[in-house]
Amino acid sequence: MLIELRAENYAVIDHAIATFGPGLNLLTGETGAGKSILVDALALLLGGKASSDLVRHGAEKAVVACVFGTNPGAESVLEEYGIDCEGTEIILKREIFANGKGRVFVNNQAATVAVLRALAPELALLHAQSETLASFDQKQQQILLDRFGGLSIDAVSEEFARWNQARAKLEEMLQGEQDRLRMVDLWTYQAKEIGSAHLEAGEDERLEAEKRVLVNAEKLYAAAIGAFDSLYESSTSVEVGLRSALRSVEEIAHYDASFLESAQQLSSARATIGDIATTLRDYAERINASPERLAEVEDRLAIIDRLKRKYGKTVDDVIHFGTEVDRKLAEVEDRDQILKTLREEVNQAAESFRKASKELSSKRRTAAQKLAKLAEAQINSLAMKVRFEVAVISDESQSAWSSHGWDSIEYRIATNPGEPLKPLTDIASGGELSRVMLALKVAVEGGESKSKKGPTPRTLVFDEIDIGIGGRAAEAVGQKLKTLSRTQQVLCVTHLPQIAAFADHHFLIDKQSEHGRTKTRIRGLQGRDRTYEIARMVSGAKVTETSLQHAAQMIADSR
Repeated sequence: MLIELRAENYAVIDHAIATFGPGLNLLTGETGAGKSILVDALALLLGGKASSDLVRHGAEKAVVACVFGTNPGAESVLEEYGIDCEGTEIILKREIFANGKGRVFVNNQAATVAVLRALAPELALLHAQSETLASFDQKQQQILLDRFGGLSIDAVSEEFARWNQARAKLEEMLQGEQDRLRMVDLWTYQAKEIGSAHLEAGEDERLEAEKRVLVNAEKLYAAAIGAFDSLYESSTSVEVGLRSALRSVEEIAHYDASFLESAQQLSSARATIGDIATTLRDYAERINASPERLAEVEDRLAIIDRLKRKYGKTVDDVIHFGTEVDRKLAEVEDRDQILKTLREEVNQAAESFRKASKELSSKRRTAAQKLAKLAEAQINSLAMKVRFEVAVISDESQSAWSSHGWDSIEYRIATNPGEPLKPLTDIASGGELSRVMLALKVAVEGGESKSKKGPTPRTLVFDEIDIGIGGRAAEAVGQKLKTLSRTQQVLCVTHLPQIAAFADHHFLIDKQSEHGRTKTRIRGLQGRDRTYEIARMVSGAKVTETSLQHAAQMIADSR
């Protein structure tokens, strides 16, 4: 939901803030007051094209910003672009400088227009004169039809991903086959060189440790024997001293029990010294000062170092490299069988995709007939006389396959009797297209389709929806907007009191002159102020008591 929209030094707006609410938000005001400018400001925040002409005369820059409530789809987009999303709101901001440069911020973090465009479908859908065609492309038409029919594309998407993955593996193997054949000789040599070394994991570390011992064998032997003598063997050893001290302390403890613990500690220390001395003696006896063994270790390390320079930093890396080479050689040897298996996987996945896509196409055609009939009735209740069709065009060739099936959805309309049906996007009038979009949205979101899923969380914006209508048709538009606003937030710019009477939140956009400059301001209307504005829309510049009573009755009737 759009919570707040603000603009500073934007076109004729000096400084304006509008706080919107759930339901139907309507913007009214005199022609030229700047109502559509606000819609254009929102379009700019959703990735629209900026221009230095938008900067208010005399200002350095224009600033537009808005606050939306977050939703899972928008959060996924932010995560994809590495933008933090904390709390329940998303803040969008654009600055347009008079020199033509600009800046974009999302949640107070620097961003790009591409981020705004990615977020737009998750936040709002604009049906303004300048935005409708771009926002209702074939993908949106397909999404709307699937939503109306309560159709899921999950099965098709899953089968498409499986087929695409299998196809990619097959193509990779076929394209790389010549390169692999050229590499067979090299792989064979590498496998033989690594295999003949009979490497063991961690072998290089063990041999380095053994080499250090062999190189320093004499020093290590002398140090071990010297320590053994000092601790145990010599007449002045630590063990001899401890034995003598223990006898003396035991004699003291015989008369003074407080020294019993000291005697135990000396006995424990004597045992520890004995264990260490034994370990040192055994270590000295195991030291092998063999020059032959040292030569063997050095030769083995030289082989390992040569292999590590070629195939990896450690023995484990070299072993892993050898395993990969063996796998590649096995693939070459088993090429025919592997290709056969991959082709079978591709064919099976393709058949599963065809089955899922045919089923989805059938359901779409059924839903398309129902939507076309319902939408045509809705459109014709809005002062139009049209024929409407939803075409489901299936292309079973693999080039047309996608994650949403093989259908292209095209909404077609004939706005005058005798004219052929044409794509909806060929409608010349933006007002007509806005009314068609309103009718479609009401058909899908307004409750007529019992099979549809939960409401789309996006805000819907309609501008100039009331061009060329009045009377009962205008009241029908108001009723449809009200129906739609029960499940989604709706913003609408209108010139008609019959529509304005249905507002949940009414905003007046007007102009004022201060110090020789024109400023546009936005005011939320309630109570008598709202009645007065609708009376002005009814009677024009002069508001009478009769028009006030008429306006009050219109508001009462809308409820």
